[in-house]
Amino acid sequence: MIVRMIPRGKILSYGQVATIAGSPRASRIVGGVLHRQGPFSGIPWQRVINSQGKISTYRVGFGERQKALLEKEGVKFRRDGSVDLKKFQWWPTVQQVDKWKL
Repeated sequence: MIVRMIPRGKILSYGQVATIAGSPRASRIVGGVLHRQGPFSGIPWQRVINSQGKISTYRVGFGERQKALLEKEGVKFRRDGSVDLKKFQWWPTVQQVDKWKL
């Protein structure tokens, strides 16, 4: 639910998703769940990156695809492969988070 709500052109970190879901120490679990869903699941998995603003899916073979999808949405990458979190990171409102908990 949380990942589906991330607007086009914005990103969340795995840790943010875990925190919003009520399990702030479960960022690796978030990554595992997204990986098991697969890149063709309809979930906008590409909008979740690591806390350094970088793509972590190169190890599992989807890094280039994730980068291309994000660039198509308007996300810009620096030379070091990171995203400017101040510009592209999304912070849902408290009201949005409360609705998700229902």
